Amino acid sequence: MVQGKPSKVEAFKTSSMRLRGTIAAGLQSPAPTFDAADHQLLKFHGIYQGYDRDSATALKQRGLDKQHEFMVRVKAPGGMMNAAQYLAVDELARRYGGGRLRITTRQGLQFHAIAKDNLWKTIHGVNQALLTTFAACGDVVRNVTASAAPIEDARHRRIRADAAMLSAALAPQTRAYHEIWLGGDEVTAAPASEPEIDPLYGPTYLPRKFKIGIATPDDNDIDVLTNDLAIIPCFVGDRLEGYTLAIGGGLGMTHNKPHTYPRLATPIAFIGPGELLAGAEAVIKLHRDHGDRSDRRHARLKYAVDAMGLPAAKAELERHFGRALAAPIALPRFQVQDHIGWHEQGDGRWWLGVTIESGRIEDRGGYRLATALRRLMRDVALRPVFTPNQDVFLADIAPADQQTVEAILTEEGVPLPGRDTPLRRSALACPALPTCGLALNEAERVFDRIVGDIEAALARQNLAHERLSLRITGCPNGCARPYTGDIGLVGRTPDTYAIFLGGDFEGTRLNERVFERVPIDELGRVLEPVFALWARHRDGPESFGDFCKRWGLDRLAALGATAEAAD
Repeated sequence: MVQGKPSKVEAFKTSSMRLRGTIAAGLQSPAPTFDAADHQLLKFHGIYQGYDRDSATALKQRGLDKQHEFMVRVKAPGGMMNAAQYLAVDELARRYGGGRLRITTRQGLQFHAIAKDNLWKTIHGVNQALLTTFAACGDVVRNVTASAAPIEDARHRRIRADAAMLSAALAPQTRAYHEIWLGGDEVTAAPASEPEIDPLYGPTYLPRKFKIGIATPDDNDIDVLTNDLAIIPCFVGDRLEGYTLAIGGGLGMTHNKPHTYPRLATPIAFIGPGELLAGAEAVIKLHRDHGDRSDRRHARLKYAVDAMGLPAAKAELERHFGRALAAPIALPRFQVQDHIGWHEQGDGRWWLGVTIESGRIEDRGGYRLATALRRLMRDVALRPVFTPNQDVFLADIAPADQQTVEAILTEEGVPLPGRDTPLRRSALACPALPTCGLALNEAERVFDRIVGDIEAALARQNLAHERLSLRITGCPNGCARPYTGDIGLVGRTPDTYAIFLGGDFEGTRLNERVFERVPIDELGRVLEPVFALWARHRDGPESFGDFCKRWGLDRLAALGATAEAAD
């Protein structure tokens, strides 16, 4: 890949003293923000610097500075955390984060609106709970996602163990995080005992973020093919035969920039049960050595894979791996299971899947989810597992405690599972405004409004019982995975969305843009004629995404144009 001059971020990483920068000194400064270089380095520590976009204009008109704040992301490989850890994070949220947490689409937790004065105390507290924010963001391997179902069998135990192993083994090798957030002393240079260059990531780490997911085809609840590295274990019964490695997934794009695009990972090799770490490191090195370091919008592994071609990419993987790699095995059709509600774990205990709208854990009026989860973690011997659909699985519940769990949820105004529509149950939305600096339009704050309109349109066509995936994002960067859903709504301008159709619920096909610049009040109206066609012309149990693809996305776009002309 021909590259231009390295971006400014590359220079910041080069001079960062192994991710230290001047962060420690910046924490002591009375300034409400960090400088440009530390702003980028903070991401490696799990922190995004931002401001409240709702109040920015009014404050500017009064001659005042923005309301600066920070987002802090907690890693939880495979969504795993114990009750004591959750309670510790919950307490930090009450002290410093307005009492709110948010489950991410990568199975972690986020604090929003952390003031700079509380940043050290928040992150220090996270580590006191034996958790970390390190490498939750930045140009390194981020939180490793894995099938969330807390089933106690050999297959699920292996997947969980693999996620934890990779998360630990692929963390950057620097003491910077511990020195800054656990010790608190100002740092001026790397200790003599620390390697000058990270043995895996090199002197400037990766060109861009790197995502890993692990899932079997019979339960692709994590959209595994959207990752830079998709790991698909092959089991025969409970025996692990090996892993299919698929590379080059990633959903970020930029409007009107055709050299940026979403892509699903392509199967490239099959490795043995004991070769997972070596395989993952080979893919990371491929990205490290061949990713675009001049244009961060074009820096993900997917672009390097397409520029090189699969044969050359595989040859490079084999060079790093140290031998020829077997061809990937044929994969069965992917499925996504419905895990909401009660399920047996397989060890005499139960788990309960609870839907959380947009992943937001908070108390709001009569809906007191934060209080309910706090009571459940404190009073019932269970553990939480966070899912890529921003829900929570309450695991390790003794049969005698099932009624207690339901009673606590009911007392705190949290609807019991199974009372929502299939659309609402699987819908996702990114945070968008007011906390995300990239957002062009709303997402989370209009979730209920959008879902309600589309639910009504489906109901009028007698389709309310149908299972289809809806993903809403405030910008094209794809945090809520809009390009793999049956319906993807992507913020186009401050007042409109682009509508993408033709993906599939199983996460194996990208959708395409069909309608442009649709106002929020028109989303249901624009989609309803498509739902009507699906109801009348579907082929047996044909899913919505499959129907759209078969019918023809160009024909559907023309349908929308005809409706506009009629208006």
